[in-house]
Amino acid sequence: MTNHLKSLSVVRLDRVTKEYGFNGRLTCAVRDVTLYALTGELVLLLGPSGSGKTTLLTLTAGLVSASSGVVRLFERRIEEFSGRDLQRLRAERMGFIFQNFLLVDSLTALDNIALVRRFAPTRDERPELAAWRIMERLGIDHLAKKFPPTLSQGEKQRIAVARAIVNSAELILADEPTASLESSQGLEIIRLLHDLARQEHCCVVVASHDVRIADFADRKIQLRDGMICSEERAA
Repeated sequence: MTNHLKSLSVVRLDRVTKEYGFNGRLTCAVRDVTLYALTGELVLLLGPSGSGKTTLLTLTAGLVSASSGVVRLFERRIEEFSGRDLQRLRAERMGFIFQNFLLVDSLTALDNIALVRRFAPTRDERPELAAWRIMERLGIDHLAKKFPPTLSQGEKQRIAVARAIVNSAELILADEPTASLESSQGLEIIRLLHDLARQEHCCVVVASHDVRIADFADRKIQLRDGMICSEERAA
């Protein structure tokens, strides 16, 4: 990796392995993985269930610790962050998008987005105003007063995207963001994430088994049995 690329790295894993123990047996979810993700690009982790995609996302977010190897986040080894530092980092500099949306049904769409803003106390803009601005920018402000049970799957995921970026996230981690969506809705979400990486200069890492996403990825990393079996850069 050149010094230029290294200086732009948001995520970097060097020979990372993750093992889980259960009933005296060790299962290797990720084996000797080296990868990086840069500002302004969408990186796709592609593979079937059990290939290690979600484990790599949780390692990147510091939600689990590597058994061996080095995980760097924003150019610092992840073990250099305290637990409180990691919580603050996730709240202020990272956004998360999930397959099942994880919206709060008793809150409006606007309040679901604003809720995340409340966990970033250093932001000086009122949470509701910040949420409204993001909804306007994404063209979903007409959904502001609606509750999640009344929304379509595609609308729910757009709310989830807005929630992920309301704090101007520098890193967005998306786990199977199209799995619960119809084909056209899924492509709209991926196109939106691709545009966010370009326009907002954030880093987007998507874990998916959906091969159609590859058309929007700057790099496609193919996983199998916890290992990288190929990596391709967009032409």
